[in-house]
Amino acid sequence: MEIRNIAIIAHVDHGKTTLVDGFLKQTKTFRDNESYMQEDLLMDSNDQERERGITILAKNTSINYKDVKINIIDTPGHADFGGEVERTLNMAEGAVLVIDAQEGPMPQTKFVLKKALELGLTIMVVINKIDKAAADIKHTINRIYDLFLDLATDQSQLDFPIYYAVARDGKGWKEMPKKYSQAANLFPILDGIIEFIPAPVKNDEGPFQMLISSLFYDNYLGKCAVGKIKRGSIKPGDRISLLNEGSVVETKKIEKIFQNAGMKRLEVTEAFSGDIISLAGLDKVTIGSTLTHPDAPEPLPTIDVEEPTLSISVYANTSPFAGREGTYVTARQLLDRIQKELETNISMRMEFAPDATYVLKGRGELHLAVFIETLRREGFELEVGKPKVITKVINGVLCEPIEELIIDVQDEYVNAAVREVSCRKGVLHIQDQNSDSSTRLIFKIPTRGTLGLRNALLNATRGNMVMHTLFLKYAPYASEIPKLRKGVLVSFLPGRAVAYGINNAQSRGVTFIHPQTDVYEGMIVGLNCKDEDLNINVTKEKKQTNMRASGSDEAIVLTPPTIMSLEQCLDFLEDDELLEVTPKSLRLRKKVLESTARAKIRARKESGRD
Repeated sequence: MEIRNIAIIAHVDHGKTTLVDGFLKQTKTFRDNESYMQEDLLMDSNDQERERGITILAKNTSINYKDVKINIIDTPGHADFGGEVERTLNMAEGAVLVIDAQEGPMPQTKFVLKKALELGLTIMVVINKIDKAAADIKHTINRIYDLFLDLATDQSQLDFPIYYAVARDGKGWKEMPKKYSQAANLFPILDGIIEFIPAPVKNDEGPFQMLISSLFYDNYLGKCAVGKIKRGSIKPGDRISLLNEGSVVETKKIEKIFQNAGMKRLEVTEAFSGDIISLAGLDKVTIGSTLTHPDAPEPLPTIDVEEPTLSISVYANTSPFAGREGTYVTARQLLDRIQKELETNISMRMEFAPDATYVLKGRGELHLAVFIETLRREGFELEVGKPKVITKVINGVLCEPIEELIIDVQDEYVNAAVREVSCRKGVLHIQDQNSDSSTRLIFKIPTRGTLGLRNALLNATRGNMVMHTLFLKYAPYASEIPKLRKGVLVSFLPGRAVAYGINNAQSRGVTFIHPQTDVYEGMIVGLNCKDEDLNINVTKEKKQTNMRASGSDEAIVLTPPTIMSLEQCLDFLEDDELLEVTPKSLRLRKKVLESTARAKIRARKESGRD
């Protein structure tokens, strides 16, 4: 059977996973009565993927169409998970680039296309969501050609087919249709894949060779390695050698071989060059390892992944409430889990800090937040510090990461958006009018200026904006960004918050907790309306007396507290603060809990002794 190996690549929310859904359903991969036929976003099986509405992990599937097996790799569209794209593109010979008809090419479109062209993949473009009221097909096509002209490394890469789709409705066309309501299916796009995407080069006779692009864990099989066979064939019982950094680490017998078929993983008796397979029985395998025949231990080129740009300190939970809500609470358990994550999450790094904390490095705030949320759901308790950018010294000059920031905002809020970004050292480069009465603003901004920016922009524009970022380069460190957040309200007595105490706190700022919430000394319970921090007693109850006054027994009416998400809490943090993360709670706190100790530290700083 012929094979096509393709990656589906695009910017976030441009319709990659929805397009794959249509391929799976229309090629009768499932029976009509299977539950998959009534589900959407089939490839987004992770809980966080479904909740956030984004693809986080690259996944493999396959369909059979016109006697051709099409292996499909669904990749993430968010820049923070670019490592998932980088490690999986090498398994494909071609890529389907999906672009929203209204938004056009976006930051991650540029990133994934650049990676695909560097690997020499054949590109096929699908303009999706052509039924949008504000879709501008002609303008989008012009921007696509501009993007290819900017990124192509060879003249042949400028010759690519363009297809059109409404993936949500399972419709696709080779030519721009006059009516979107007419009966249609996705077969024209599948025909294009067979026609334009080359088949893998076959070499079944040579000694076995395969590069590992992904790992997953199975409850029964243990660690399983995923990759595309570069050369030769393999069957259960064959002995293969594992090479890391060019050296043979171990030689073992293969226990089981699997291939994807729809949403299932099927065991096979033999696989050949060009096949994407999963292998069980290799304990020391890592992403980027090469598997070879023992008689021909030749390593393949390793996977190049861009360096992290953001770091965050992770601690075992040390708050007075430590151990109350979690299952895994020790530093050793946390370290073991982080090291397990590093085996499969190749964009993430870890270092040991002098204060015995773990410093996680990732591609962005969302990249790190997703892992922290995963730990939380698995029963871990931990504390995390303020995210910090990773700087480098280049030619003796301190440099920091710079991002391209794209903001689509309603015209009436353009000035507010520009003002908010400018105070974070952002420089406006392009201002363009969109077809839907909104404006596109393109900035260059230090990565540290993007921390907390999304929430600030949502407030400044009353929710009428969409922003995206893409790492550009390292540049000389700009001047410091002034502190943009007010001080906090800090509980200075442990106990249980009551309505009377919270009411007093609300006269001084915004509160973060409900009545009857347990608090401890040093726990942040609100945002002060002034710049300095304020110690406050939210456990204070109203004094009981024998005297009654007019209005004294009126019920206290509280403003509902502000409840922040994990990402909002990370954005909120300052250098002297931590976020306590447990399976049930997110608590902001000061690093130094005792109010007297904090006062002494502040006095030393003000006197210049610290």
